[in-house]
Amino acid sequence: MQITSTSVLPARREDISFSTSDGLTLVGELSLPESAQPVATALFLHPLPTAGGFMDSHIIRKAAWRLPALADLAVVRFNFRGVSSPRGKSEGVFGEGIAEALDLEAALNFVTQRGLPRPWLIGWSFGTEVILKHAREHVGEIHGVMLLSPPLHRTTDVELEAWAEVSIPVVALVPEFDDYLPPPAARQRFALAPNIEIVAAEGAKHLWVGEKQTTFVLSEITKRLNPSSIPLPEMWPV
Repeated sequence: MQITSTSVLPARREDISFSTSDGLTLVGELSLPESAQPVATALFLHPLPTAGGFMDSHIIRKAAWRLPALADLAVVRFNFRGVSSPRGKSEGVFGEGIAEALDLEAALNFVTQRGLPRPWLIGWSFGTEVILKHAREHVGEIHGVMLLSPPLHRTTDVELEAWAEVSIPVVALVPEFDDYLPPPAARQRFALAPNIEIVAAEGAKHLWVGEKQTTFVLSEITKRLNPSSIPLPEMWPV
């Protein structure tokens, strides 16, 4: 079977919920390899809710559909406060990237409580802002960070500079034709934290539309979390 945008590969999938320190219940999903222990954990933070971002934004949904089977990864995805998806609605209201610090904290607590291995934070667009603004204090709890299409709208220079020389890998995937921060501008802004690896994605745009770009993103994630699973297969046995 050719793996396409609608392929849902085998996994153990579980609806989850967890509570923030300010008393909100957030909803999400945990996807685990069907018959193996996960090698690492991808914890996704989704794009901007006011622009339609949620836990089913397509790259995140496809990661949950494919990576447990193709790369033995656990995938955790959830709705930020006030965000709805077919899974349900997380309590609260949009926090402008500030209150979401508590959502990130709660999601990391869930990963720890479930004993999920080697967590990486993977943010997309707004999700990268939440990471850069609030995850620096959690560096001891995570094994790495990936930033997909970072706009750096909400991240201050001081917050960005705080990531200089952290002890974990930080990788930014920057689309060649990004609407907000293409590679030349990204290199200039990220110069404040020169340890952050910038990977320019040829031909890509902010939303990573198309199977070629989906495969690129999922492959870059797998290279860091479980490199033995590279290259990702294009076919799945039926």
